[in-house]
Amino acid sequence: MADLPVGASGDTRVPTVVADGVHVVHTVRTGARRGGAAAALSRLLRRGEPDPGGHRVHAVKGVTFTAYRGEAIGLIGSNGSGKSTLLRAVAGLQPLTRGTVHALGRPSLLGVNAALMNDLTGERNIVLGGLAMGMSREEVRRRYQDIVDFSGIDERDHFTSLPMRTYSSGMAARLRFSIAAAVDHEVLMIDEALATGDAAFQRRSQARIEELRERAGTVFLVSHAIGTVRDTCDRALWLEAGTLRMDGPAAEVCEAYERSAREG
Repeated sequence: MADLPVGASGDTRVPTVVADGVHVVHTVRTGARRGGAAAALSRLLRRGEPDPGGHRVHAVKGVTFTAYRGEAIGLIGSNGSGKSTLLRAVAGLQPLTRGTVHALGRPSLLGVNAALMNDLTGERNIVLGGLAMGMSREEVRRRYQDIVDFSGIDERDHFTSLPMRTYSSGMAARLRFSIAAAVDHEVLMIDEALATGDAAFQRRSQARIEELRERAGTVFLVSHAIGTVRDTCDRALWLEAGTLRMDGPAAEVCEAYERSAREG
């Protein structure tokens, strides 16, 4: 991850992310289970040697784009097209095999930066997640009730005093979004977060994304729900088999993607 180059072009817009020829190759394990001390020791001893339990996947292939302040950018494509891997690379959580990513500030990937722990209560996780997102303890205290209210987790049912492992997957996803949405970001990346929750929560989420954009941030959204991308984003990147197939206005890219899916 590198700082953004200064004065790279005459464009008056402010770039927040520049991806230049990004390639990501990683290993997918197909053999024995990954867990356990014996497996970990085996991997340490085998470091630098070919892994017989996996195969190499070229997940992202030479992707180049520039994102600008104030944009909401949807990433669309079929399963395995490289969308989530690209987001992790932009966030600095996935090593690049080749190419560079320049970013303004620290990109935040929802659900990763706000990492929550299943054995801690919802209340403790709000504090932990808020601190991980860069808030001070005082900021967490001030925003605590807003986070709970936004998530829809009702304190009257004592959910915030229960461990996260007792939450449904939808409740946990809503809480992660609510923590991340409590902070203004230069770059916020959301991977399928809006697919969880009822219509009311999705409306609140979309409204919050609009607020983030108005406060000069950039939002990336990965979603299989093309309607969500069309309604929420003004630009879309279409990835297929790791390559960037189309980059343009969200409505046009979504239409081309749907037409391609119909044709087969």
